[in-house]
Amino acid sequence: MFYGEYIHGIDRKGRLILPARFREVCKEHSIDKFFITRGLDKCIFMFTEEEWRIQEKKFKGLSFTKQESRRFNRLFFSGALEVIPDKQGRFIMPLSLKRYAGITREAVVIGVSNRIEIWDVRTWNDFFTNSSETFEQIAENMLAA
Repeated sequence: MFYGEYIHGIDRKGRLILPARFREVCKEHSIDKFFITRGLDKCIFMFTEEEWRIQEKKFKGLSFTKQESRRFNRLFFSGALEVIPDKQGRFIMPLSLKRYAGITREAVVIGVSNRIEIWDVRTWNDFFTNSSETFEQIAENMLAA
């Protein structure tokens, strides 16, 4: 559903705009609400409401008697917020999430199929450079029959 890589600035009011292509997808699928939270690799995860409910159900199913599960759920859900972009596709980026991801003036917004990820530009470039060198090896390991 969400694909591509886009760089957008954070405006003086702390808002980020969804890429035009993502806004088109939202219009096509009647998506008006998202949930954002701390992601992995120091990015921010952004889920449609439908996808959020799917993820929430999975994580709620983790055993709360296991320390690792409790820790993950606390970090994941305590950082979560509901966002509704305005008519121009802008939404407020919470300061706590911007700090977590190291985002200041610009962000890279990427589509990862069922979610959107929001990255600090430098962090994304470092991740991409380091990961692209081993892309073929990762594919071979993951997709080996």
